[in-house]
Amino acid sequence: MQEQRLKTNLDTNLIKLIAIISMTVDHVGGAFFPEYPVFRWIGRIAFPLFCYCLTVGMLYTHDIKKYLLRLGAFALISQPFWILAFNSDDIVGNIFNLNIFFTLIVSLLATWGFKEKKWWLFIAGIILLNVVNFDYAMTGLILMMIFYLCRNKPWLGAIIYTLTYLPALNGYMEDPLALKIGGHAIGFEIFALLALPFIYIHTKSDLKISKWFFYIYYPAHLFAIFLIQLFV
Repeated sequence: MQEQRLKTNLDTNLIKLIAIISMTVDHVGGAFFPEYPVFRWIGRIAFPLFCYCLTVGMLYTHDIKKYLLRLGAFALISQPFWILAFNSDDIVGNIFNLNIFFTLIVSLLATWGFKEKKWWLFIAGIILLNVVNFDYAMTGLILMMIFYLCRNKPWLGAIIYTLTYLPALNGYMEDPLALKIGGHAIGFEIFALLALPFIYIHTKSDLKISKWFFYIYYPAHLFAIFLIQLFV
C-alpha cells in the first residue's frame, strides 16, 4: 500500500464532483445570467478544489509525466470549446485566451519542480504565470504550495489558506460581482473560503467515478454552453 502523504481530505472523487458542479454554475452564470453575481460566488469554490486535487494527484501518481501529458492533452482539446463558449464572436482574437487547464498545469509543474528541487522549473513556472495572461495568474501556484507544504499540518494549511483570501474583505463598490453590505463591498473572491471544509474535513463518500469523466466533462460542458447559446 502506498504511504499516505497527506493528512487532509483524500475523498478526491467527492471533491472533484463538487468542483465541477461549482464550475458549471459559474460558467452558466457567466454565459446566461451575468446580472446575478450569486452564480459567480458559487463558482469561486471550484478553483481551489481543483488545485487541491492536482496536488494530491502529484503526490500519489506513479508517473508525473503521464499525468502532466494527460492534463496538457485535455487543455488543448478544451481550448476551442472554451473560445466557442465565451468568445465565439472573436475566435481568432481569443486563441491565446487560455482555459483554466493551462493555469493548473503550469502551477502543478512549478510545484513539482519545488518538490523535486528542480529550481529552474519552479522559477520558470513563476515567470510564466506572471508574463503570460493566465487566468488566476499566481493564485494556482500559491494554493498548491500551501497544500503541499502544509500536507502534514492541516491546521496550518487552513489558517494560511484563509489568510490568503482575507484581502477580499476590502472590495470595490464599482465591482458588479462584489457582495455589497450597506456601503461596504466584499470582493467575490472571499467565497473561495467555502472550499475550505471540503479540503480540511475528512469525508468518506466511497464515490467511484472514472477519472476520464472529469477530463471529458470540461470540454463537454463548454460545448453544451455554446450549443445552448445558439438557440437562446
